[in-house]
Amino acid sequence: MNNTRNENESGKTQSGPPERPTHAPAQRRPVLVSIRGEQIAAPIPLERREVVLGRAIEADVRISDHRASRLHARIVIEDTAPGGEIRCRIFDLGSTNGTLVNGTLVTESVLTDGDKILIGDQLFRFEMLDDIDREFQQQVHRLLAHDELTGLLTSKSFFSELRREAVRAAAESIPFCVLMMDLDYFKEVNDRYGHLIGSQTLEILGGIIKQALRAGDVAARFGGEEFAAFLLDADYAQALVAAERVRAAVEEQEFPAARADSAAAAETLRITISIGVAAFPDDSTDPIELVELADSALYRAKRNGRNRICAHRPSLAATEKPLPPRRH
Repeated sequence: MNNTRNENESGKTQSGPPERPTHAPAQRRPVLVSIRGEQIAAPIPLERREVVLGRAIEADVRISDHRASRLHARIVIEDTAPGGEIRCRIFDLGSTNGTLVNGTLVTESVLTDGDKILIGDQLFRFEMLDDIDREFQQQVHRLLAHDELTGLLTSKSFFSELRREAVRAAAESIPFCVLMMDLDYFKEVNDRYGHLIGSQTLEILGGIIKQALRAGDVAARFGGEEFAAFLLDADYAQALVAAERVRAAVEEQEFPAARADSAAAAETLRITISIGVAAFPDDSTDPIELVELADSALYRAKRNGRNRICAHRPSLAATEKPLPPRRH
């Protein structure tokens, strides 16, 4: 039998297989993974020794659910259990509808890997995850929360973020604005060039919208050729400037009208976009109503000739002025 011979640090050879390096096992840390509710699949790290869950803005993990109490439950990280694992315990904080662990109402309970916690209508799974597992969960959440074609949020994720922003804005007395956006005559693009070019156009448009907005602003694809955004800490004047950046960038963009693998001569197409704007708290403090008001302003822009911006408040007359003729 032939033995593998290798050299040790002193230069001597030794028989037998090379030694395998040993690695310390990755440390597992506690997280809550949302498995039903607004933040589905999102891993929420439990980094502090005590973490409060509830509807209140001061809660560490805020739950947008009317059946959750303001301060609903507390998770406490205790000393490590035998074997080095971190041990956690959950306490109900006298909530109205109770805290359920694995379907049982509890006032307090030790949490073990895989336990399911129900608070209001939001269901979480308690898990001990290492860094690789946590990154995997984050990737899953990103895939579920974002539109595959454009990379923008889905409408469901958008409304989830918008509700949170409305709570924050009300608590801190700061404004924000909602934009509703719709491409003009987009059906003609699909009819003339085909749905592959239509999809390519929407993909490029997602990048244009992200680039035109500020870092921290939130944009989404609502489906088809309709898009939405909300602008953090922005009043009407700032929102109209941002909306004009989007409108102008779309109008100036030359979109490819032939597939990249096509032998056809290079051809481009141009499109325009119409935008409606509504403001918090000037127009409404209800996030759903804000979207509806911005949507109504959008359709006024459509009726008034398209390729323009309309605010919910017609007093902002500058937004109603006709724009220069569309370039072809």
